[in-house]
Amino acid sequence: MVLKIHSGVKPETNEQLLLRGLAENDAKAIETIYKDNFKMVQAFILNNSGSYDDARDIFQEAMITLYEKAKSESFVLTSQIKTYLYSVCRRLWLKRLQQMGRYVAQSEILEETIAVEDDIAIHEKRNADFAIMDRAMNSLGEPCKSLLESYYLQKKSMHDIAADFGYTNADNAKTQKYKCLMRLKKLFFSQYNIGE
Repeated sequence: MVLKIHSGVKPETNEQLLLRGLAENDAKAIETIYKDNFKMVQAFILNNSGSYDDARDIFQEAMITLYEKAKSESFVLTSQIKTYLYSVCRRLWLKRLQQMGRYVAQSEILEETIAVEDDIAIHEKRNADFAIMDRAMNSLGEPCKSLLESYYLQKKSMHDIAADFGYTNADNAKTQKYKCLMRLKKLFFSQYNIGE
């Protein structure tokens, strides 16, 4: 797999590369994900009334779930692959134990599992929003992009921004910042609605 780095774009993390590899059916990526995560799932299932075969089946189901997610362009993994696979395997195994009647519902465990799923959904939504905001910022253009970054990311004062951008005073810089913010908001919501 060749990692292409474009100027201004952060290089992909190892996890992102593994996910892309999984989506593209890359044997090395699949093998790495399997090697890094199967033992953890196996230990959980063996400690909870399961066998090695059960662990293999459950892990396979979780890998298929992750594969389908990885193929979707809108999917953004907000946790480590390990955390994601573990929570999916845990939910699948608890569900199977319930179906086999070998598991008396322990509301705490189920609530914890649901909470993990809710967290994943919330993080996926937040990440999708950040991606839209990033696209909106990139299509905002200059000087607005730099002005907003100076204020919100670099925490510069209006006085400094006025000097940096050649405005006559801090009030003019503030007015320009407001106009830029309105443009950004408009771009964000137009892209947000397309994505819905």
